[in-house]
Amino acid sequence: MTQTPQQTTAGPARPLDDVEVERLRADFPILGQQVSGEPLAYLDSGATAQRPRSVLDAERRFLEADNSAVHRGAHTLAALATEAFEEARETVARFVGAASHEVVWTANATDAINLVAHGFTAATLGRGGEAARRFALRPGDEIVVTEAEHHANLVPWQEVAATTGAVLRVVPVDDDGVWTLDDARGVVTERTRVLAFAHVSNVTGLVAPVEQLVELAHGVGALVVLDACQSVPHRPVDFRALGVDFAAFSGHKMLGPTGIGVLVGRGELLDALPPFRTGGSMITTVTLESAEYLPAPQRFEAGTQPVSQAVALAEAVRYLEAVGLERVRDHEEALAEQLVVGLSALPGVRVVGPPAGVPRSGLASFVVDGVHAHDVGQYLDAQGIAVRVGHHCAQPLHRRLGVTATTRASTYLYTTVAEVDRLVAGVAGVRSYFGAEDAR
Repeated sequence: MTQTPQQTTAGPARPLDDVEVERLRADFPILGQQVSGEPLAYLDSGATAQRPRSVLDAERRFLEADNSAVHRGAHTLAALATEAFEEARETVARFVGAASHEVVWTANATDAINLVAHGFTAATLGRGGEAARRFALRPGDEIVVTEAEHHANLVPWQEVAATTGAVLRVVPVDDDGVWTLDDARGVVTERTRVLAFAHVSNVTGLVAPVEQLVELAHGVGALVVLDACQSVPHRPVDFRALGVDFAAFSGHKMLGPTGIGVLVGRGELLDALPPFRTGGSMITTVTLESAEYLPAPQRFEAGTQPVSQAVALAEAVRYLEAVGLERVRDHEEALAEQLVVGLSALPGVRVVGPPAGVPRSGLASFVVDGVHAHDVGQYLDAQGIAVRVGHHCAQPLHRRLGVTATTRASTYLYTTVAEVDRLVAGVAGVRSYFGAEDAR
């Protein structure tokens, strides 16, 4: 049986040194392979993270021993599966500083944000009764997002605005894709009802000043919806301390499986929000004319649930807790600085986002003059280096940056200094390989 890393001792977080990172890497079977005849350097954890053996084993053990539908059935396996499912909820809730009834299982973070957005539309259409009126929008009410948002935290709000008559307003970014608290202050008004933004940008690595933005939004009576996909896996996140109203993140970005996401919401808001999907498992009484719904979180969990995925996600949480999120954050920020400094020193390479010396999450997106991002990605892949290329589901941001696509290198707790050096060396050869040095 594989084990999670030994829990670190109390006190100031020790940096992850090279020896410890190598020891952690041994927990990830996929990292030991070669690609194109070279050792795999996996620098695409911002898209999906790899899984340690303990997470793979946890899901397999559940499927081999306890697999059953939950919250139904009077047999032993049903009871064991339900217990594991709800214990997983408690584990994830503790991890993000929430109560267990404030954690809703979803298909992914996109699903979670759509759940919240749908609640505003449904309430505006009169669904949910008196309790849901706090979510109802009137023509001219404002939904504020940023120009840097992932499509998952933009398109749902476009749909809400189109359906309800609300106005979608946008916090602008500068030439590097950066926005500030003052930029948000220039957009949020007394008519703002929703402020939705990413805790950490999936393109620039910019870390938003969440507490100050919450204060700004709550000061005008707006609710805050936080895209936490790039923060929860990589740094300590305390839902209550941040003060946000809703937060969404995905299991597969934090060492867990695909097929499961999490919506965290203030309990009183979840109980008032109209349900997203309806059907079995989320009701108390059904007649031919109407239905009564369970309180949160079950009111949002219609149908058969991702039980084995929840069990595996809980094991991923335990793994991260054992390593220590402060240490993960510090390790990645050091790698990000190495990325930005190294790439920025290369002729013809532009790194977007905060400049060197400004803390960012452990990723960097860049453009190579005269070479399309897809060509950069294929060139690096031939050297065993995996990166993300494209617009990263953030077309408006790339349009503002004046490019169609960027190449993104994203790190995690298992990324080494040597892998970042390999990336920088690989990018250094891109322009000469494609003849871009002479394309002036």
